[in-house]
Amino acid sequence: METSWNSDILKVEYSVFGWIAFVAWSTSFYPQLFMNFSRKSVVGLNFNYLLLNNSKQTLYLIYNASLYFSSTVQFQYHKKYGFDQMIPVAVNDVAFSVHAVLITLVLLFQVVIYERGSQSISKITIGIITVVWVTVGVCFFIAFPSNSWLWLVSIFK
Repeated sequence: METSWNSDILKVEYSVFGWIAFVAWSTSFYPQLFMNFSRKSVVGLNFNYLLLNNSKQTLYLIYNASLYFSSTVQFQYHKKYGFDQMIPVAVNDVAFSVHAVLITLVLLFQVVIYERGSQSISKITIGIITVVWVTVGVCFFIAFPSNSWLWLVSIFK
């Protein structure tokens, strides 16, 4: 059901720039990771950002993986937007999402095991994360009876 590219040059450019973006965004995680490791401390790292970023990346991974791997979600996408339309997720998008979730989990693990001073996660962040994941759960139960998986994962984008 995959729509073909109308230009081999565009296909190559799309792939090359996609992987360049993957490398650029992925490498942005490592300085903090290495600094935490070398200092054995996460003092100064914003835990709120880290937790919010992990939730965002997890939801984006669900979206990317669903659109890339699920034939049901792909069919629903084509049904909604046209069977001549390409799925807007490439393998580099899925790879980035997996990488981002794993790295943010490692950073969260560093928060648990390294010196953190008096820093903690704010109640506001805990409230936001709770609302987000409760909303995800509610939306799942809304989507489940009608198999509206495209609608569900589009919320995650």
